Amino acid sequence: MPAKERNIAMMGYRSVGKSSLSIQFVEGQFVDSYDPTIENTFTKITRVNSTDYEVKLVDTAGQDEYSIFPAQYSMDFHGYVLVYSITSQKSFEVIQIIYEKLLDVMGKAYVPVALVGNKTDLHQERAVSTEEGRKLAESWKAQFLETSAKQNESVADIFHLLLQQIERDNGNTSEKSSCTIS
Repeated sequence: MPAKERNIAMMGYRSVGKSSLSIQFVEGQFVDSYDPTIENTFTKITRVNSTDYEVKLVDTAGQDEYSIFPAQYSMDFHGYVLVYSITSQKSFEVIQIIYEKLLDVMGKAYVPVALVGNKTDLHQERAVSTEEGRKLAESWKAQFLETSAKQNESVADIFHLLLQQIERDNGNTSEKSSCTIS
């Protein structure tokens, strides 16, 4: 059976680790140098609940509160990874603006999202609490994770949880019905 294609956009404020998370997920390595991204696309086959997915991951340029939401990211995408840095209150504020713009451009009240607080390895510089992140994700009905691209902590989980969310939203649940007829 061919892999299901799923397009996912990585979005967030600049230097929160979108590219580091993308490269860690796809290539299994941490890139320490910071080079602002214009846009990169990565592809990886991953398996979730015995289904193979070909994940096309679009690593977008960092955005700020004044960026106009790029319309191309509202089409043909199945889900979004919205990343902030736990060391930056500003990135946490900007991610909320990006989310509002996303819903606005798509004209929807809900889209499949994984909210990711990255850079947990810098816990001594934490500016955004886990609780703040969790509350925000709950208000969006989004998946929530804190990760470290550097330490490869929970990186694959982001995509696996989001793929499960996308499938549930499409009505494709892999849970077997336990209906018995007697």
